[in-house]
Amino acid sequence: MQTWMRFMSGDGGIVFGRVEGAYLHEYESLAQPVATGAVLSLRALTPLAPCAPGKIVALWNNYHALAAKLDKPVPTHPLFLLKPAASVIGAGEPIRRPRHYAGKIVYEGELGIVIGKRCRDVDMQQAEAAIFGYTLVNDVTAADLLNENPHFPQWCRAKGFDTFCCVGPAIVSGFDWRAARLLTTLDGVERQNYPLADMVFSPAEQVSLISQDLTLEPGDVIACGTSVGVGSIRDGATVSITIDGIGTLTNTLSAAKRDEPQRLGDTAKVV
Repeated sequence: MQTWMRFMSGDGGIVFGRVEGAYLHEYESLAQPVATGAVLSLRALTPLAPCAPGKIVALWNNYHALAAKLDKPVPTHPLFLLKPAASVIGAGEPIRRPRHYAGKIVYEGELGIVIGKRCRDVDMQQAEAAIFGYTLVNDVTAADLLNENPHFPQWCRAKGFDTFCCVGPAIVSGFDWRAARLLTTLDGVERQNYPLADMVFSPAEQVSLISQDLTLEPGDVIACGTSVGVGSIRDGATVSITIDGIGTLTNTLSAAKRDEPQRLGDTAKVV
């Protein structure tokens, strides 16, 4: 297995590469994983989300245990929505409550697939080859907005706010998800602990089937859906998501600040 991360350097540039010990071995980009020869000390770098996806494909009802709890049929094709790129934050960054929303905010701990090659209409073998690696995702939701309008479920609005897609802390290539479990804690108390093998659609199946609907680009993330144990986050509470072999993604929900400036997207070089 290899661990890949993305950082901001002291001069404000973005660097991406393979982490070994306390050093980053820089590569051109996720889409062009060619070593530059530069080796940088992690002490001089600021961690970012490990990729800059153009889109996040977020699955719903992709675990047998959750389908049974909700009394929903197991889908025959991945059920998904899209989260915008501006919703992505990295480990340690605050989840920001929207200024004009006082309702329930929900965490969802998920495995994330990071795409490494452009793919469209790919078969299972090609789909497996297109997976760069795996990361962690907290698919945050403003739950009270979903059915605010009885005529139109607002999935994208409820899940698309800035900071509502926590990704990180790293991408791990060569990771065997089949025997792994995902653990979510809220302020240190276990809330989710489920086997990834309970997925309805495997990662390769997800990539293959979703690529029949839309083109997947390098850096795009597929959030594989969550299982039982989803719950709400109070202002000031901290959610940590862990998969052994990938790491821990930790973020805290901050209260809304009416005088807070709008968060601008990453304008530096995207890698």
